[in-house]
Amino acid sequence: MTTTLTTPPQVDKESNPWESQRARFDLAAQKLNLDDGLWRVLRYPNRELTVYIPVQMDDGRLEVFTGFRVQHSIARGPAKGGVRYAPDVTLDEVRALASWMTWKCAVVNIPFGGAKGGIICDPHKMSMGEIERMTRRYTSELIEFIGPEKDVPAPDVNTNEQIMAWMMDTFSMHMRQTVTAVVTGKPINIGGSRGRREATGRGVMVVCDEATKKLGISRESARVIVQGFGNVGSNAAHLMYQAGYKIIGIAEVGGGLYNKNGIDLGKLVDYRQKNGTVHGFPGAEPYDAADLLTTECEILIPAATENVITSRNVDRVKCRILAEGANGPTTSAADDVLSDKGVFVIPDILANAGGVTTSYFEWVQDRQGYFWKESVVNEQLQEIMISSFNDVVRYAETHHVNNRIAAYMLAIDRVAYTIRQRGIYA
Repeated sequence: MTTTLTTPPQVDKESNPWESQRARFDLAAQKLNLDDGLWRVLRYPNRELTVYIPVQMDDGRLEVFTGFRVQHSIARGPAKGGVRYAPDVTLDEVRALASWMTWKCAVVNIPFGGAKGGIICDPHKMSMGEIERMTRRYTSELIEFIGPEKDVPAPDVNTNEQIMAWMMDTFSMHMRQTVTAVVTGKPINIGGSRGRREATGRGVMVVCDEATKKLGISRESARVIVQGFGNVGSNAAHLMYQAGYKIIGIAEVGGGLYNKNGIDLGKLVDYRQKNGTVHGFPGAEPYDAADLLTTECEILIPAATENVITSRNVDRVKCRILAEGANGPTTSAADDVLSDKGVFVIPDILANAGGVTTSYFEWVQDRQGYFWKESVVNEQLQEIMISSFNDVVRYAETHHVNNRIAAYMLAIDRVAYTIRQRGIYA
């Protein structure tokens, strides 16, 4: 029997999401004239955990996976953030994502702090049994640090409702009682919320609606390109198509699709369900995925992973609105170029906050033991996203900064205010 240990990959400085997050935080804190002490408190995570997860593989091997959980802040409430499974997960990435969650929750003004988790693995090469055993052991290693009042995980890249069900069950077995509120993004029959699956994509659509109104662009004349066709990208594209937007491009792993006259999203979704891929769809022509990011459009929605708009391609970006459905799709090195080009950026900590907002609704429903109609969930989500969009834009105009720095300033101000009220325990 052999034992292997997964190790983190190396990341260059521009593509290091922690460096991007820190650069933006520092700029926003400087513009806020944030007290030096609070600056240091908020610049670093509250807690970082690295766990080594032994898993018996189907062929008898014992493999040890490296997992992380970072809790950035619990000043405004329990830490909140997803868990991702991917071969390129790094501690710096998880740090950045945890801090983004702190700012995201503060931007939409819900009572959570920020956290994130991840395991270095390739779930596409693992059986369901191997993934379940890895998930349960990872959860058990975090037992002391997670819980409805401590830290509430959720799905992220390559994780889903089933993995959340395993996490909830593992935690509940240790507690000797069913604790549905320990995670969000669960199946509806075990405490999940209606509307949660579509929430991030729906939130993206709501802020795009507000941005087009502000810029005087009609839905019908707005050409949209979506990079990534997972949960966020597919739901955003489908909902926006139904609302009257013209979806002209879909960029996916291994290639993209383009139709200048618009792609029928209903037919594309049906095609992918039958074929397991969007490639070969007869209603659009094949197109290079990287080139779609720099194809002319009114709205560009990067909705996959970090670092797709960088110093290497930002000069060629030709959108009027950049709505960041993914976390960290734009590096800090590209920010000034986008500002100089006049691109209206809806930053990730606002644009994709529909997911955590509806996760908050799920957490509330679990704790109440009373569940809402989907129409109520969607109505409450829309109200929060519109209010938060207006808060950020008003902050940008008042302080003469771009939307991204305004979102950071607003979030940091809210978290810092709470810390001042609570004081520092010593």
